[in-house]
Amino acid sequence: MTEFKQRQTVGNASESVLEFDGQQYLDGRASDPREFGWMRGAPPPPDKRVTFENETVWTFPQLRWSLSHMRELRPTVQVWRGRGGPSQLECSNRSTEIDGLTFVDMDDRTNRFEEALFDTYTDGILVLHRGRIIYERYFGALAPHVQHSCQSITKSYAGTLAAALVHEGILDDRKTISQFVPELRGTGWEDATLRQVMDMQTNVAFTEDYTSVDKSYRCEYLRTIRKEGAHGKFVYKGVDTNVMAWVMSRATGRSFAQLLQERLWLPLGCEEDAYVEIDPGNGMPRAHSGLNVTLRDLARFGELMRCEGSCNGKQ
Repeated sequence: MTEFKQRQTVGNASESVLEFDGQQYLDGRASDPREFGWMRGAPPPPDKRVTFENETVWTFPQLRWSLSHMRELRPTVQVWRGRGGPSQLECSNRSTEIDGLTFVDMDDRTNRFEEALFDTYTDGILVLHRGRIIYERYFGALAPHVQHSCQSITKSYAGTLAAALVHEGILDDRKTISQFVPELRGTGWEDATLRQVMDMQTNVAFTEDYTSVDKSYRCEYLRTIRKEGAHGKFVYKGVDTNVMAWVMSRATGRSFAQLLQERLWLPLGCEEDAYVEIDPGNGMPRAHSGLNVTLRDLARFGELMRCEGSCNGKQ
């Protein structure tokens, strides 16, 4: 279980420290990236640089800066929101009421909702109730106009696009992957159906390894993965999402980012552009984790799901 303690810092201030598995970590307040000054300066001093080269992008507490600045760290492609005004999100502010909610956490400690946001390193939170914003807060490097990495929420966008293409008859989910992408003949996906890929029911020689964050989306790497056994059992694999996106691009002639723009960002009336991280070698978007969006535009996608695909009077 996580224990919460107090530690004295320089001067008279005190800050919360979270202890987990015998190690101490600064909490949400103390790890605020604005206080550390990451990547400030011309150029930033070496101890303030956050890069893949110095392996600090995924290191805590630098990570709290990275997740709101991915396009400064990786090549990306734009998802345009269009020229029109954004769709309206009505507000009915209940922040004071929600911040004051109390609960008993896993350590049998009574905690307030507001404090829990710092304990869980929240960068931003927005609560929609029946289409109205009732709670919205930003912390650290995030702001209403700033895009934040969606990580695996990207898969939900990709799956939604694939399901729509199947529904429209553009994709046949009974066909095998090699029928869509001949380059994947001889790989673990050769005889897997698109439906099995969409449901992550492939049996390929791949293990989710978050210490090798760059390999799993490269087309060249996908062609090296072999089959381990019969398909049909669910196993979580980000590579399946990238294969699915490859299929969508082949069938439509549009990249994952272009499909997001045309089928979601423009119809939803999003407030800001999004961007997708891409493979620096061939420009393929990272469909398993590369989408970066603002909090309100993420909420618009959630509202689309709540309304069963209906938005602004259109299905």
